[in-house]
Amino acid sequence: MNRFALPWRRLAWAVGIGTLFLLVIEFNARLEELERLSKEAQAHRATATHLMHTQIALQTAVAYATSEAAVEGFARVHNRMAREGEIAVVPVGIEGEAILPATPTPTPAPTLLPNWQVWWDLFFGERP
Repeated sequence: MNRFALPWRRLAWAVGIGTLFLLVIEFNARLEELERLSKEAQAHRATATHLMHTQIALQTAVAYATSEAAVEGFARVHNRMAREGEIAVVPVGIEGEAILPATPTPTPAPTLLPNWQVWWDLFFGERP
C-alpha cells in the first residue's frame, strides 16, 4: 500500500504554488487594465476640459451677440446707420477702388563665366 500512497504534503504544496501563480497572473492583468483605464480617463478629462473651454467661449460670443453693443456695432459698420442727431459720413471711393498689387522688382540674371575663369578662381581665388 505504501507504493501507491500519494504524498499529500507535496500535492498540497504544488496546488498552493499553482494557485499563487494564477493569482499573480490575474493581478498583473488587472494592473495592466487599471493603467489602460487610467490613461483613457485622463484623455477623457482633457477632452472634457477642452469642451468646457469651448462652451465658455461660445456662451461669451452669444452674450455679446445678443447685447446692445453688438447690435449697434453691426448697424453702424454694416448698414451705415446713425443715431438721432448724428450725421452718417460715407467716404467716397473707398468701396469701388481697386487695390493694385505691388509690382515685383525683377532679380538680375546671373552672369555666366567662361570655364577658364571658373578654374582660375578655384585654384588661385582671384581673377586676372
